Amino acid sequence: MGKGDLRSKRGKINRGTFGASRPKKEANRQSRKAKLGLEKK
Repeated sequence: MGKGDLRSKRGKINRGTFGASRPKKEANRQSRKAKLGLEKK
């Protein structure tokens, strides 16, 4: 469990990826969906 472990938060930060252990912030997701026109109507 460390920098090389993709299932840990530290490993996700090191790789620069997101997932269940390091979800993206909800506010950022909402604004991005609005920009791309993906919001449900």
